[in-house]
Amino acid sequence: MNRLKAAITAVGAYVPEYILTNQMLETMVDTNDEWITSRTGIKQRHILKEEGKGTSYLAIKAAEDLLQKSGANPQEIDMVIVATATPDLPVAATAAYVASKIGAINAFSYDLQAACSSFLYGMSTASSYIEAGRYKKILLIGADKMSSIIDYTDRTTCIIFGDGAGAVLFEPNEEGLGLQDEYLRSDGIGRDFLKIDAGGSILPASEETVKNKQHYVYQDGKTVFKFAVSNMADVAERIMVRNNLTKDDIQWLVPHQANKRIIDATANRVNLDSSRVMVNIEKYGNTTSATLPLLLNDYEKQLKKGDNLIFAAFGGGFTWGSIYLKWAYNA
Repeated sequence: MNRLKAAITAVGAYVPEYILTNQMLETMVDTNDEWITSRTGIKQRHILKEEGKGTSYLAIKAAEDLLQKSGANPQEIDMVIVATATPDLPVAATAAYVASKIGAINAFSYDLQAACSSFLYGMSTASSYIEAGRYKKILLIGADKMSSIIDYTDRTTCIIFGDGAGAVLFEPNEEGLGLQDEYLRSDGIGRDFLKIDAGGSILPASEETVKNKQHYVYQDGKTVFKFAVSNMADVAERIMVRNNLTKDDIQWLVPHQANKRIIDATANRVNLDSSRVMVNIEKYGNTTSATLPLLLNDYEKQLKKGDNLIFAAFGGGFTWGSIYLKWAYNA
């Protein structure tokens, strides 16, 4: 008998209706469609415009989509994890609110924050709980309202990010399918290069921090790009070598959607043809915690039971890693 593993058994997603195109950004900052497309691969991004709606709204919609598609009973869910860099509120867990709103009344819930690696780290966390035999149904949601922390006069960041959410359900599997291995890393040096200066315990909000726009994302693009290219590619290769996998063994690379050039570099390192690389960055931009589950949702119908998937992500902190997972069902 195979050792108990944690498999993804359902997916769901949500993106807001409002679309911010490259052409629209041309009227806001000094940029153009050709420049954005050639450097990032992004053509548009979805933005949550409705007042009073935050990350929880996106997460609830994605969870409801998963529940509707799969027929899962929310009352049977043991745990809800919301991977996010943009929680509704600084103290009250977004996940607790999401769980209550979707009817997961028997679940305990919490948020997980590792910037763009949040969902990847969440996969590790959810699968560990399942493999331990303590819980049977864990809903993992990656959701971010990045528009809430972006300065739309800063062309280095406003062209990159979008809003969205994706959800997956983890359940026990005795066929050897599900999460097989992980290689997760972090390095505190990244704190200087990708951050929000104010609003935390070091620099609480004040009239001055608001005036100085210190509550928006700051990114040293060249440094982050350099670290992301080398580290995402490195961990994807490492996890394959460690599991004796060649390019012929891999059906899909599932890379974080930060920049098309980073995606291409990762695919090239593991020698995978572009036809086996999941990409939707042109539609959504970088949705931070939501990129990986949005990919799974978009490609769900192409996935087959037993497919080998290599996930890779890189985020602020710095945080990064790769996960090897065997897909558990035919859509």
